[in-house]
Amino acid sequence: MRAAVLNSIPGRLDIEDVEIGEPGPREVLVRTVAAGLCHSDLHFMEGKYQFPCPAVLGHESAGVVEAVGSMVQYVQPGDHVITCLSAFCGHCSQCTDGHLTLCENKGTELVRQPGEAPRLSRAGGEVVNQYLHLSSFAEMMLIHEHALVKIDADMPFDKAALIGCGVTTGLGAVFRTARVAPGETVAVIGCGGIGLSAIQGARIAGANKIIAVDTNPSKLELAQQLGATHMVNAASADPIGAVKDLTGGGVHHSFEAVGMKVTAEQAYQMLRNGGQATVIGMIPVGTKVEVEGSDLLYEKKLTGSNMGSNQFRTDMPRYVDMYLDGRLHLDEMVSKTITLDQINDGFDDMKAGNVARSVIVFD
Repeated sequence: MRAAVLNSIPGRLDIEDVEIGEPGPREVLVRTVAAGLCHSDLHFMEGKYQFPCPAVLGHESAGVVEAVGSMVQYVQPGDHVITCLSAFCGHCSQCTDGHLTLCENKGTELVRQPGEAPRLSRAGGEVVNQYLHLSSFAEMMLIHEHALVKIDADMPFDKAALIGCGVTTGLGAVFRTARVAPGETVAVIGCGGIGLSAIQGARIAGANKIIAVDTNPSKLELAQQLGATHMVNAASADPIGAVKDLTGGGVHHSFEAVGMKVTAEQAYQMLRNGGQATVIGMIPVGTKVEVEGSDLLYEKKLTGSNMGSNQFRTDMPRYVDMYLDGRLHLDEMVSKTITLDQINDGFDDMKAGNVARSVIVFD
């Protein structure tokens, strides 16, 4: 099969032929139909996070089940599915507490064991590493059954792929991590795919003021279409002061969807007393985020969110229903559909800030 392989860090992706195994116990072979380009992939390509090479990247995807291994009962060939990097064992203390994104065993129980044939390899047997249990920049995926969820067959695959990461991360940060209540005020820093999803989550949750913060006017315009009530261009205005002016002192909830020290600190500084700042973006390893110690006396909170604290087998079908019912807008978030061969151009568009989301659509 054809796949996009990261051979060095930092580096670009090479389109290669890669061998894929047959499904073993509790494994599912999925034909990839659509895969979104997420900033998380770019972080690994740029070396801000490390992963062993060679590796097939990609983790935001949807497709069709082609075959299943023994002991698989949840899906069967022909089922439409969304994949999710929040793969779970189902029995560790985090899973039984409902924190699937924090599963303690995903790195040991959901992968093939030493001595077993690799899921991905080159001709000749060289191992190609599977990225985040998925590797969806490829025509096929061989994954554990706990890394996917069945969805309604009426859901378009290119929109379903977005739910596999960015949409679930943004909505989940609002619904599950922060638990935004009706009538509260919200600020979202960064209006890419995740930030736009957080804005929609705030709208669906019933927030009163939803303030979008970005430096790109076109992204602010899109944020307004998707539910933002106010826009702040951080290229020409102080975002902290602007948000405090708009809310009379600060927001109940702020969401950082960029992954930078400065924006994480801004998210904290624009809170009202008792407010909560939720960092969704992937801040580079080794970067320290600083807060004013005295602000803690006013019960201001700074927290992280891993994939929106999701319970994806429950959450993703609900998000599909929200889209099919017209409450969740995903068409506007797909800026471009591209081929696998255009993947590096897609990441160039991402770095230039030209797109909300590019989605690979496979033949």
